[in-house]
Amino acid sequence: MGDTNPEFVSDLLTDLYIGGKAVPAGDGGRFDVQDPATGETVASVADGTVDDAIAAVDAAERAASSWAATAPRERAEILRKAFELMTEQAEDLARLISLENGKALIDARGEVAYAAEFFRWYSEEAVRGAGSVATAPSGANRIVVLHRPVGICVLVTPWNFPAAMATRKIGPALAAGCTVILKPASDTPLTALAMARILAAAGVPPGVVNVLPARRSGAVVSAMLHDPRVRKLSFTGSTEVGRVLLREAADQVINTSMELGGNAPFLVFADADLDAAIEGAMVAKMRNAGEACTAANRFYVESSIAGEFGRRLAERMSALTVGPGTEEATQVGPLVNQDAVDKVDELVRGAVDVGAEAVVGGNRPDRPGFYYDPTVLVNVPSDAPILREEIFGPVAPIVTFDDEDEAIRLANATEFGLVAYVYTGDLARGLRVSERFESGMVGLNRGLVSDPAAPFGGVKQSGIGREGGHEGMLDYLETQYVAVQW
Repeated sequence: MGDTNPEFVSDLLTDLYIGGKAVPAGDGGRFDVQDPATGETVASVADGTVDDAIAAVDAAERAASSWAATAPRERAEILRKAFELMTEQAEDLARLISLENGKALIDARGEVAYAAEFFRWYSEEAVRGAGSVATAPSGANRIVVLHRPVGICVLVTPWNFPAAMATRKIGPALAAGCTVILKPASDTPLTALAMARILAAAGVPPGVVNVLPARRSGAVVSAMLHDPRVRKLSFTGSTEVGRVLLREAADQVINTSMELGGNAPFLVFADADLDAAIEGAMVAKMRNAGEACTAANRFYVESSIAGEFGRRLAERMSALTVGPGTEEATQVGPLVNQDAVDKVDELVRGAVDVGAEAVVGGNRPDRPGFYYDPTVLVNVPSDAPILREEIFGPVAPIVTFDDEDEAIRLANATEFGLVAYVYTGDLARGLRVSERFESGMVGLNRGLVSDPAAPFGGVKQSGIGREGGHEGMLDYLETQYVAVQW
């Protein structure tokens, strides 16, 4: 790696990774990975089949008992080594992410640092899967509580953070003593395969981590979920697909973790530090060009400052440099594919049709690749369709409100509940509003909430379970109770 020229991809793993080996797809199939900045093919990757999926489960089963029996300290040292290797290879990994995902290098570098931290955090958590001993209230026996690995895990990750979404699942699974099959998004399989090599170099035994790129995602994942040896599904992606996978998982009553869609409100009260609110808005909206489940999706600004907030946000958005993610000067890269551009454009045009005004952006630039201009919409009606959907692009719609109750009502008027943001100079109001949000996470005077040491996840139709923090490892452990007397 280390070069933005697609030719360096020839040094990468592009086959399936099963049982510690690179293997072709069972039927020889392959699919192309595109550079979103140009639409050109940068690599051909093996296209896994249902039979390959079962082979990956076979490999995970062969490794399961020995990995579960591996001393927690040994598992911890391997994860720590993976963190060190990721850190050493950070620039190469960032350039690879920019190449296949499109995000600006500054965002890709941030992702690699964030992703590596999950290996460091869970190297520390691996030795803390403690149980407990208590005396039964009757005094008749002791209550011994143990934590055991849940078993073979299927991990399904999205394209928007191809390294971080993989490590956020692999880290706790390996720390808990589970073996895994990672099914990466078809748009970004190269980063996942690079992670497989890093983990192998760190000392992960064959079969503990398997990586299965596949265009036939539905059939491949379904086959694994209907294999009785699989005991865990962790999925990050859309709520629509999450509903399908929950139904599939029900057939074998599989333990599930779901990190699904978001529709994050960003509230700005008149007493807020406006400079801080603008900075927070830029982080919450424009991280990864808005292609994040935590992205601020709906800006609700108190009426008395809405004009000033919109003007200043538009100035900042219009000053951003748009270009290929692999170029150093780029601040906003292309979206991941043409479908993503079409969806964003449709949402913006729909908002304008009902009365919104694009004070900056609102167009697709005339250039090759999958770009959309950073956009600020003002005078957005509170019932505009753009406020009901996850935009997943560089678009900030602004709606005004007049009091706290109205702001909360608008913020909670969604089926989603992943994250919410609030800016205010009144700490009591900030905490009060935070408690009233129907969301799993809150950024209080802060535009970034993600942290490997914190429990990440949502409520309502934004998901089930938590990733990160101590809670993240608990999702990969089963609790066993032993009644004993002595």
